[in-house]
Amino acid sequence: GSRTENEDWNVYWASVTTVKALFHPESGQRLTENQIINHFPNHFELTRKDLMVKNIKRYLREMAKEGIELPDFVPTTYMLPADYSLYVEEFRRCPNATWIMKPYNAAQGRGIFLVNKLAQIKKWSCGRSGATAQQYVISRYIENPMLIGGKKFDLRLYVLVTSYKPLRVYRYTQGFARFCNAKYTNTDVANPFVHLTNVAIQKTADEYNTNHGGKWNIQHLRLFIEATWGKKNAARLFDDVDHIIVHSLRAVQASLINDKHCFECYGYDILIDDHLKPWLVEVNASPSLSTTTRSDKLMKSALLNDVLQLVCGTNYNSKNNNTEKNSASFKPAFLQGPCFDVGDFRVLYDEQYDIDAVKYWNSWGTSNNTSNTNNSTTPPLLSGERNNCE
Repeated sequence: GSRTENEDWNVYWASVTTVKALFHPESGQRLTENQIINHFPNHFELTRKDLMVKNIKRYLREMAKEGIELPDFVPTTYMLPADYSLYVEEFRRCPNATWIMKPYNAAQGRGIFLVNKLAQIKKWSCGRSGATAQQYVISRYIENPMLIGGKKFDLRLYVLVTSYKPLRVYRYTQGFARFCNAKYTNTDVANPFVHLTNVAIQKTADEYNTNHGGKWNIQHLRLFIEATWGKKNAARLFDDVDHIIVHSLRAVQASLINDKHCFECYGYDILIDDHLKPWLVEVNASPSLSTTTRSDKLMKSALLNDVLQLVCGTNYNSKNNNTEKNSASFKPAFLQGPCFDVGDFRVLYDEQYDIDAVKYWNSWGTSNNTSNTNNSTTPPLLSGERNNCE
């Protein structure tokens, strides 16, 4: 994003690179009381793939020590090349498993590929040693995804955080499912149109449909799941998704620099397996706001409007898509009391004003939660590792 030359602004929608430079100790720049920006200084604690897994593993260990056993919600993951020996040990324990490799800080499906042979890793690693080698994460691939029409999909959900201390979270109700163009098979691991749901990849397929863009409104998806699995199971699934969102944010709460000038609209990617269990794939700091269809444009325009309405509070004029000109009277949302629903954003977690919330979220999986169907007895600290290798 760009700013006005005279610094007379209230909201700055900036790139993560700009935010990093802005908060650098030697930048010499300081935000005023009536200015807010769309990233936290060290947002990467959640949005960088390797750090996300590291923080969630640590969080699950700490919760287990307190006697709170939470279901696993991220697949087994290793960092390469650092954890190569550990990965080889796990690969030999489960030689028939498929794994997915991703650059730790890339987006839009760049650099992602699947492997099911150790020789593929050795070939990849040739010539990649040294400090300049790009770091990768390698995760156990969910080989049993829920399919609709024989095709794999995942969920893109939008989550807004206006504060980490106290934690204040909103979930947008208008997310969507992103479908692959080719029908799913776990044998053709080299075909990205079978396995990778990223729109940047799928829109290059010959079968790509420009009318719907390979996307399905989240409400339509829920209706489908209710019709095929029943309303109770559908409700449990989406409740599990909410728990994943809250616990992932709590996992980085202690690490995030809670600058009062910051807010963040994350793009959560969630995969559902054929047991109706959701898995956290990754969290995006800058979810794409580009549009591929008319419905996409309407949804994302409304999303931006609701974000600004929420973070600016009474200062925002939605008719003019602008904040009040008198910046001195600007009052960011974090100074305006308890969380409340705005537009299509629903309050998911308000740590400061909902004292019963912590008890509720900590009860996840302790009773009447049958969605954790992998029947794993593995401690949470292993974060998704399974005791069998079917």
